Formats: sequence, structure tokens, C-alpha cells
Amino acid sequence: MAALTDPDLLFAAEGRPLSLARALYAGVKDLPIVSPHGHTDPRWYALNEPFPDPAQLLIVPDHYIFRMLFSQGVRLEELGVASLGGSPVETDGRAIWRRFAEHYHLFRGTPTRLWLDHVLEHLFGIEESLSTASADRTYHTIAALLRRDDYRPRALFERFNIEVIATTEGALDDLKWHRAIRDSGWDGRVVTAYRPDAVVDPDFEGFASNLDRLGEITGCDTASWAGYLEAHRKRRAYFKEFGATSSDHGHPTAETANLSDAAAEELFNRIRRGSEDGRERKLFRAQMLTEMAKMSRDDGLVMQIHPGSWRNHSPSVFQKFGRDKGFDIPTRTDYVTALKPLLDCVGLERDLTIILFTLDETSYARELAPLAGVYPALKLGPAWWFHDSPEGMRRFREMTTETAGFYNTVGFNDDTRAFPSIPARHDVARRVDCAFLARLVAERRLREDEAHEVAGELAYTLAKKAYRL
Repeated sequence: MAALTDPDLLFAAEGRPLSLARALYAGVKDLPIVSPHGHTDPRWYALNEPFPDPAQLLIVPDHYIFRMLFSQGVRLEELGVASLGGSPVETDGRAIWRRFAEHYHLFRGTPTRLWLDHVLEHLFGIEESLSTASADRTYHTIAALLRRDDYRPRALFERFNIEVIATTEGALDDLKWHRAIRDSGWDGRVVTAYRPDAVVDPDFEGFASNLDRLGEITGCDTASWAGYLEAHRKRRAYFKEFGATSSDHGHPTAETANLSDAAAEELFNRIRRGSEDGRERKLFRAQMLTEMAKMSRDDGLVMQIHPGSWRNHSPSVFQKFGRDKGFDIPTRTDYVTALKPLLDCVGLERDLTIILFTLDETSYARELAPLAGVYPALKLGPAWWFHDSPEGMRRFREMTTETAGFYNTVGFNDDTRAFPSIPARHDVARRVDCAFLARLVAERRLREDEAHEVAGELAYTLAKKAYRL
């Protein structure tokens, strides 16, 4: 039976670019995984309990999977996605798996198919295509393996050769699972990252009560501007105690502001009183990106800005199922004008790192690469989310390298909740980068020895450096 994945996956079809890509890949394929930004659940590593059935592990938490099936008429309830109101959903893992297998053809040509085939073959030893006919056999194979100790979270962490992984927690999280990991004596390195969206975005549900809770946690007066900022400083310091080296900001836009202290305080007071003025709420988010950048300058946390997503585009799905259900859609994003107030304030700081991501690929060559190619504080995050695909990764390299080079980028991060797919995602990134470097060598634009050095930087070193890991 033929393997699901080809050893020359994503390389040139023939000739010197193929042989070069093979050689480059051989030098990086077994490097440790540095996963500096993601959304795996820290309780997995804290409790180290067996993963549940195959459907709960691979399908139910993965919006890449269920958004595609939903687009073809499969209801989220049929895939086991829990509703906020507790209405009935499918709980039989075998039934969910069968439904998934029946629709597996929908993923042809997508990165999800590459990741899933890699997981099935390399993690579970399955070499037959997933289909209605193979659904029960593959489910039984995976379910049996998940009962074994060597398929528990910590064992897989070590098997995947993960050197360090960062989870992402909200500003109000007590980090009890990270404390449990630390107190367990296990030497796997799992760190957190500070995500303050719920207490910096006035449009976030429960914003006013979130600020009250922030005050309770920190002992700061979050009814005042000075107390509110001090509360952030305290939470950031607390997150650093659990390994945090970065903060993460998922704003609708990249817009920033740099108001005077008096104007910022006045704006905060209006927002705290519940201002319904959309312009004021937008300005507050913009000001808070600059405030977070100034805090990063002071405390050393790397700042990640993930703008340009219209979150929860379907109000009915959001009301029924909540956040992160596949309805976050890319929008056009401006960076040159939007970031100028922040860059005027801290852009020339050599010891500050601000990593910019985008869902708007039209901004790569026009805005992002030129900005990162001159401002010391800026670095470019890798192709993200809808673009963490072979084509998206190639476009990223093609459109940014000529202006920003390789060393104003930060390697790869998988940005996923789907733990078993992490090695697959890093493998795809390494293959794409090796193929790109092979092309540069074949075109006499890069020496072969330099290509080997850059391949290692892109696969491993740049992420460690950029995220201070």
C-alpha cells in the first residue's frame, strides 16, 4: 500500500532544485520544534491524562476542519461542537468520525489535508486513505493507540521533539495549569503568553466586568487610568513568572494612537463609563496597542500584533456556539498609516521586538516588508492562519525577502489548538522554505553553504531569538 505522504512533498519536480531541496531538508527535518505561539490547552500537559476518542482529539476542536464541513451543509452539532446553551450535540466519537471520513474529499488540495495525512501516517501508522469504507478501521486503530501511555500528552510532546511550546492565556486567567506543570517536576518546557484582549477592547463581551475582575486580581484601582495601567504591568509580571516571553494582541485593525497622558486618561474615563461612541472605542484600542508596546519596551515581553480579522462574522453562530468557530474572516489592513503613532513612539528601539502578522497578503511587499526592513523594533511573523499553506508560505517568502531579507522574519509558528498536527505544520514550513532556498541557489542568487545556514535559521534559530526562548 502506498504511503499517504511523498518524501519529496512540496519540492520541485526534478533537476537541481529537487536535489538541492532534498539536501537542505535533510539538514533541518529533525531539528527540535520551537512553537512560540499557539493555543494548545495547558491542562493536557498538567494532567497528562489520555486523550479522548479520535473525534474529540482531531475534529471537534479544529476549526480548520469543521468550518469546511459546515460550508458543505454539515451542522456543527453533528460534529460534536458544544453549544453555549447546552442544546444536544453528537457525543458518539465513532459517529463524528464516520461523518468526517465521508466528507474527507472536501479537503483535497488544502493544507488541512497535508496535515491530516501526515498525522494519520506518521503518528498513527495509517497508510490507507480516509473514506467511508476505512472510517471504522482507522477509528479503531487510533482509539487503541490513544489508550497507550506513549500517546499521552507528555509522551507525545517528547516524541514530537518539542523543545518549547507557548500557550496563550487571557489577562484574567489564573494560570493554574501552568502552575501545575511547574510543580509536577516534568521537564517539558511549556510557557504562557499574555493575551489582554478582554480588558483592552471595549467591544469584548463583558468588558466592564472584566475590568472589575482585573482590579480584584491585581489589587489595583481599575476605575482610574493609572491604576488600570498598573494592573496590566502586574499581570504581565505574573505571566513572566510562568515563562511568558511574549504578549499577543488580536485587534480588528493595526491602528495605533499616541495620546498625551491627559487625553488618554480622559478617553479611558469615558470608556470606563460605557461610551457607546464607536470612534472613541476604536481610539481606545489604538491607544492600548501603543501602551502595550511601551510596556514591552520596559519589561521585555515580545509583542505580537495579529490584526485584520473580522471576528465572529456570523452573529447567529457566535450567539449559539461562541468564539473560534470558523467565522473569523480576513479584512483589508493598513499598516503604514496605522502603525505610525506607535512607531513614532518606540519604533527605533533596538531592544524591543514587535512581530507583525497579517491576513491581508496585499500588504506584504507594499507595507510590511518595507516597514520591517528599516524599523529596528519590527519583525515579520510568518504566513498566518488562512495563509499557513504551501502557497501562502511561498508568497510570503517571495514578497518579503527582497526588502526585509530573512533576518527580519521570525521563522515559523504553528498557531494551533490541534496538538497532533504540530509536527506536520512545521514539516510543511521546513519543506517550503527548503524548496524556496533551493530555487535561489539554482538561480545563482544564494550560495549553497549559505542556503544550509539559512534553512537552519528559518526552521529553528530565528524563532528562539525573536521570542527570547
